[in-house]
Amino acid sequence: MTKISIKSQNKSFEYTPDKNLLQILLENDVFVDNPCNGKGFCGKCKIKLLEGNLPDIGETEEKLLKKEEIDSGIRLSCFVVPQEDIVIEILQKEGKHDILTTGYTPDFEFNPLIHKEVFEIEKPTLENQGSFEELICKTFDVEKFDWRLLQQHEFITGEVTGVFNGRELIAIECGDTTDILYGVAVDIGTTTVVTALIDMKTGKELAAASMINAQKNFGLDVLTRITYEVEHPEDGKEKLQYAIVNSINEMIGDICNKSKVDRKNIYEISIAANCTMMHLLLGIDATSIGMSPYSPIFTKSKNILAKDIGLKAAPGARLYCLPSVSAYIGADIVAGAYVCQLHKAKENVLFIDIGTNGEIVLSNHGKLLSCSCAAGPALEGMNISSGMRAAEGAIEDVKITESGVEVQVIGDQKPIGICGSGILAVVKELLRTELVKKDGAFIKKEKLEESDYRYDMIQLDGRKRQFILESSPDQILITQGDIRQVQLAKGAILSGFYALLRKANIDMDNLDKVIVAGQFGAHLSADSLVGIGILPEKVEDKLVYVGNSSKTGAYMALMSANVKEEIEQLAHQIDYMELGASEGYEKLFAACLIFPG
Repeated sequence: MTKISIKSQNKSFEYTPDKNLLQILLENDVFVDNPCNGKGFCGKCKIKLLEGNLPDIGETEEKLLKKEEIDSGIRLSCFVVPQEDIVIEILQKEGKHDILTTGYTPDFEFNPLIHKEVFEIEKPTLENQGSFEELICKTFDVEKFDWRLLQQHEFITGEVTGVFNGRELIAIECGDTTDILYGVAVDIGTTTVVTALIDMKTGKELAAASMINAQKNFGLDVLTRITYEVEHPEDGKEKLQYAIVNSINEMIGDICNKSKVDRKNIYEISIAANCTMMHLLLGIDATSIGMSPYSPIFTKSKNILAKDIGLKAAPGARLYCLPSVSAYIGADIVAGAYVCQLHKAKENVLFIDIGTNGEIVLSNHGKLLSCSCAAGPALEGMNISSGMRAAEGAIEDVKITESGVEVQVIGDQKPIGICGSGILAVVKELLRTELVKKDGAFIKKEKLEESDYRYDMIQLDGRKRQFILESSPDQILITQGDIRQVQLAKGAILSGFYALLRKANIDMDNLDKVIVAGQFGAHLSADSLVGIGILPEKVEDKLVYVGNSSKTGAYMALMSANVKEEIEQLAHQIDYMELGASEGYEKLFAACLIFPG
């Protein structure tokens, strides 16, 4: 057997030389950034060869790497099939990520579906030799219950506490335990996962944990993960499910440790997620979501045993999954629409969650119309030549002045890349300083005087123009391809915005409010959103930020049976419009590609 050693991690393992290096590393739980799921076009899965030999570099791999990178032993792991013992260094690091865990919460009445009641189980007598099962039914006033409760108990009598899901008995505990009642609210995003521990007696959040979605190893967006499932029919679905379930279990352990709460006292886990993530969580085939006509296997809410999918909580703990509308308007958006009470709005309100997909809901005085636009991962820092997630070392804001380029870096560290808010900020500045034209093309360097402060900010790579964002110690560049990625995302979101207004016969001037939700949206200033034309200039003074409304919706459903019922009704009230099938959409999209200026 041959061996791979990773110097920076003091880790080594044997491997069979029949797979590419990326596959081998991921199978051995080694983090490698691979937004394209090893398809060979993102150029992010870089490693550095320290000892041993690798096969000669090919033409495609060579195009994705700089000459100085190749000279220093850097290769793309998805292109390399190692054949001998090697020592490598992983160039990416999983730093501390900036993940949003909070958001606006409206007032609502607590009445959790999960609740406890104290009872007294009478002792059997010779005259009344009833079974334990019969005593339970009589004492708790239920006709039947899950027979597995009988496996968990000896024959007990005296004071006991019944745990109910509505009127369904899900657990029996000795003594009075009514003061111990905990639940967990979870937001599963394509990129991030947020988990909060809730005291269901008070509604107080005791602790929160967040992490990057572990399914990143199988692709950055929903379509690459669906592709992974298609390409690995024998175990792809199971691996995707295990990744997210294991992550949630880890986070539950974390928040329980922080709060000194026993996970056996968690009785419900409430989850909001997009439609694909919900399928993958439940181990349900998601492949139909990735192909026309994009029909999911299910959209209704689910209330099941948490342990049925491997979640670790109380023996009878429930898992509640919020409902979706369609393949691309998921439970996360339904949760956001409910939190913002769009169905009760007395005005024209536009709700938008900006991420890998841009989901938009228009409330026309309470009548709801939605669409989803494929913004792509560029706005989250991916598919950008120097892009990265919002972690330590990521440039998050940029200013171009006559004195040079000023950058703001997460964690006040040396910049190693640029995240989503940073790429929007730099494009806005490139437009403002006219280094980039309305059509998205860089200005020709020869049109600038050498005395112009902008002259040295542009460099040529052959005939390709690049903006020098950071020059030392390693260059961070903004390429023409990066501008095009942002331009496509901007065009997708803005065209969805206009298409909904057009469908509802609402003029821009009649729009009263624009609500920006989600992990990514919270980091985008109105200046950037309007500055590059993701949203029209007319709405700049109408923007309202609500934070992580998906997690808030999961929290509200956890804390209220009425909210569960109302959210399920709301999902049926949201109409969905397929943008590609709407009249004149291609022309609208093309017009929305043009930057303001």
